[in-house]
Amino acid sequence: MTSLVAYDDSDSEAEADNSNSSCQEKRIRNFGQPLPCDTLATNNPQPRWGNLNTGLGIVEEYSRVCGLLEPQAERNTWKSCPGPRCQWPNTELQVKPCTFTPSDFPTSPSSTSSGNRELAGASVGKMRPSCEAFRVPNSSSCALMSLEATSQHGSLLQKRRWENMDFVKGGIKPYIPKRLRQTQTLTAGTSERGGSELQRQRTDCPSFSEGFPMRECTATVVSDFIKPYLDGKYKSTEIPKKVIFQMSEHGGPVNSVQWCPVLQHSHMLLSASMDKTFKVWDAIDTGHCLNTYSSHSGAVRAAQWSSFGRQILSGGFDSELHVTDVETGTQLLSCKNEFRISTVKFNPNEPNVFLCGGFSPEIKAWDMRSCKVIKVYKASVQQTLDILFLRGGNEFLSSTDSVSRDSADRTIIAWDFHSAAKVSNQIFHERFTCPSLTLHPKESLFVAQTNGNYMALFSALRPYRINKRKRYEGHKVEGYAVACECSPDGGILVTGSADGNVFFYNYHNPKIICTFPAHSHACVGTTFHPLLSSVLATCDWSGKIKVWQ
Repeated sequence: MTSLVAYDDSDSEAEADNSNSSCQEKRIRNFGQPLPCDTLATNNPQPRWGNLNTGLGIVEEYSRVCGLLEPQAERNTWKSCPGPRCQWPNTELQVKPCTFTPSDFPTSPSSTSSGNRELAGASVGKMRPSCEAFRVPNSSSCALMSLEATSQHGSLLQKRRWENMDFVKGGIKPYIPKRLRQTQTLTAGTSERGGSELQRQRTDCPSFSEGFPMRECTATVVSDFIKPYLDGKYKSTEIPKKVIFQMSEHGGPVNSVQWCPVLQHSHMLLSASMDKTFKVWDAIDTGHCLNTYSSHSGAVRAAQWSSFGRQILSGGFDSELHVTDVETGTQLLSCKNEFRISTVKFNPNEPNVFLCGGFSPEIKAWDMRSCKVIKVYKASVQQTLDILFLRGGNEFLSSTDSVSRDSADRTIIAWDFHSAAKVSNQIFHERFTCPSLTLHPKESLFVAQTNGNYMALFSALRPYRINKRKRYEGHKVEGYAVACECSPDGGILVTGSADGNVFFYNYHNPKIICTFPAHSHACVGTTFHPLLSSVLATCDWSGKIKVWQ
């Protein structure tokens, strides 16, 4: 099959004027035959792809190589163009199926001179044949058309071709009603919803763009270092001797640290900070941050693991409560509270119920399933400092800032969880507030950290009497919310100090076993590892977290 091709000669004006009529006949040749024009052979000895000075030359050369453009036989009359040297057929263009693969088409950037690329793209952009004149039969010809763009930075021709890719490949997309689209969205799988939520969080949260990527299967990974200890029993607690990891990626004071309660995943350490984030760390194997959660708009005052280690409950000074999925970062619960939150605790018997307290005389119990308040515990106080569930989950303790001139009744209050009634408010009678409460793992006792620079021991059974024979003193609190904790075997009490030291007390006789300088600022959090007997995590008011062994 033959095709008539018109070439735009770009030689000198003198040669064009002398032989206009003769060169016109020489330029029109059959497909595949060489050009015998002497002018082209002598003055412009370049390859056929090297002299594309106009958009017309691109279309003609493209049609000559691909065999796509073919003029109709009945409309092959010619007319003169406004210029004295160019003529083109007065015909419409038709598209012919491509008979070769796109790999045969030259795609090298050197095939078109750099000086002529922009001019070629602009000229072809002006030649806008109607969409009805083209019929692309398959996707190979579409890919071939995309290769003819001569500009590397997005010429007009390339832009229009890419904009029509969807139309050429898939045809016109059918209209889907809004109700049907909503139905398809609601019936999507849980993994797909979690992925979209994760993508949104990565886009909105600046922490992910700062080098803290989401680790896959965070809540299902078992540390190789912990595996040998899973089948054995906990040994007697040992005093750590050196720092193995130091993490300082928080941008504000760290309020608390807590190991994951599930032993298989106890390599993960949770930290809540005043920089509006809480993080999960691999504090056993690498010391790197696994996940960063920025769901709060204010300081995160408290955070706690769920009992099965897959969710994190958090509350902060933005008066918001969030339950976050550890794996995907999806917010399973997000609700607005009426006051700033300083403490949150899960009910050990009902994993879907939790308590929150803060700058209010009320303590509220929330149900995650309905996202509603189910109980309200009212007291004549101004602020709740800490909450501690007793064994069984039927009663809990709250420490407040209510201190009168002569006594401190209501400093520690015992509550009945189900009836919201006060069981006792005459537990601690000294004029010191208690910023932290912790339960003894072996005996029915609990320990209260006081602002009197000592720890007091109480019975966890009614009437919750104080043990006046044991008082663990020597460290400094000085107004900080310094936390205290018992070792898993119950033999050692550990606490931080306002001077940055860590103190270890013998539980049986209130004597200091050991103390060492851990931080340069106030050490406000200390916690023993639930499985490794010689591992301890600490945090301070400057934003640093250290793991000791």
